[in-house]
Amino acid sequence: MARKITREDLGWNEHFAEAFAPYAKQGWLPARLLRDNKISYGCLVFEEKDFDELDCILSGKVYHEAETDAELPAVGDWVALEVTDDDAVIRARLPRHTCFSRKAPGTSSEEQVMVANVDVVLVVTEPGTDYSLRRMERYFAIIRRSGAKPVVVLNKADLYSKADCAQAAAEILELNPEAVVHITSALEGQGMKAVRGYLKKGVTVALIGSSGVGKSAIVNEILGDEWQDVGDVNELTGKGRHTTSARELILLPRGGILVDNPGIKEVQMWIDEATLRESFADIEELASQCRFSDCKHGKDAGCALRIALTEEKLDAARLEGFLRLDDEIAQLRQRQKKRQMTVERIHKRDHKIKARNREDRIDIERDRMNPHMARGYGHSVAEDAPDPPQ
Repeated sequence: MARKITREDLGWNEHFAEAFAPYAKQGWLPARLLRDNKISYGCLVFEEKDFDELDCILSGKVYHEAETDAELPAVGDWVALEVTDDDAVIRARLPRHTCFSRKAPGTSSEEQVMVANVDVVLVVTEPGTDYSLRRMERYFAIIRRSGAKPVVVLNKADLYSKADCAQAAAEILELNPEAVVHITSALEGQGMKAVRGYLKKGVTVALIGSSGVGKSAIVNEILGDEWQDVGDVNELTGKGRHTTSARELILLPRGGILVDNPGIKEVQMWIDEATLRESFADIEELASQCRFSDCKHGKDAGCALRIALTEEKLDAARLEGFLRLDDEIAQLRQRQKKRQMTVERIHKRDHKIKARNREDRIDIERDRMNPHMARGYGHSVAEDAPDPPQ
C-alpha cells in the first residue's frame, strides 16, 4: 500500500500556513510547483485529505503585479490555486522561506530564481577537470544569500586517487568551514548513504553543478531506477554528457524532495556587497588595515592585501577571485541602474502618449494587458485583468 502523502511531506509548515490563511477564506487551495512547463506549471494541489497533480496557469493579476521575473512563481514555490472544472489558476505566490538564485546568464541585469524554498544545496563536482575553488567561492556566496545549507559532493571518486579526493575536500573546507563535504562515487554507491541522509520528510534538496559531473547518476542511485537518462562518456574529457534539460521537483517515496537542475555553465553573482564581505571575511579583515579607506588593492600605497601577498599570508588566487567578484557585482549594479533609468524614461514617454486622446489610451491599455507583449515571458496567463477604460 502506497504511503499517504501529506502537505508536510512537501515542506508545508507554519510559515506557509500563516501566509495562506487569507486565501483559504476565498476557497483557494495550497499547491507547490513541481516543474516549469514554459507555457504552464505542474503542481501538487491539496484538498482536504487528498492531493492531485495538475497543470496550472498564471493569473493576469499575479503576472502584472510582478515587477521583475524573479517575483513570478518558480519551481519550489507554494501558491494559492483556484481550481474549477475548466482550469487551475495561480492567484497568489506565498512568501518564500529561502530563494536560491543567480544573475541570469548573458548580459542581463535580471535575477534568475533557480529553486524556491530549498533547505539544502548539494554542489556536485569532482576532483579532476571540473574542480575549481574559484567556482566554489561563487557557489558558496549565492548559497549563503539564499539561506540554504551548503553541502559539497565530490563525485566520481572511483576515477581519482584517495589523496586527490582528500586534498580537494580539505581545500573546500578551508575555503568554507561551514560547508560539509562528501566524497562519493554514484556509479559504485560509495558515500551515497551520507547523501541520502539529507533527504528527510519535508526537506527540499537541490542538486547543482556543471554538466557531466554525475548529477543524473546521483539521482538515479537515490531513486533506485533510471529516472534520468545518463549520457555516454565523452572519450576526450572523461565526463558524462549532460542529460538533465529542465529543473523538476521530485517527491521521494521514503521522504524528502529532490530538485535536479540542468548543468550550470556560468555562476554569475546575484548577491549584495554585504554577502560578499561575509564570504571573504578573512580578506575583509586584512582590507580594514589598508592605509586608505578607498584603497583599490592594486598599486595603492599601504595596501594591506598586497603586503599580505608579499608575506605569503594570503593566497593570490583567492584575492584575485575576491576582486573579480567585487568588480562583477559593481558592474551588475551599474547595469541595474541603467535599466531602471530606461524603464523610467519609457514610462514617462508612455504617460505623455496616453494623455493625447481617448483612442490612444485604449490601444495602449489593451497592449499592456496582452500577456504575449509583456516581459517576453512564456507562461500562459489567465485573462482576468480588467478591461481597458471606455
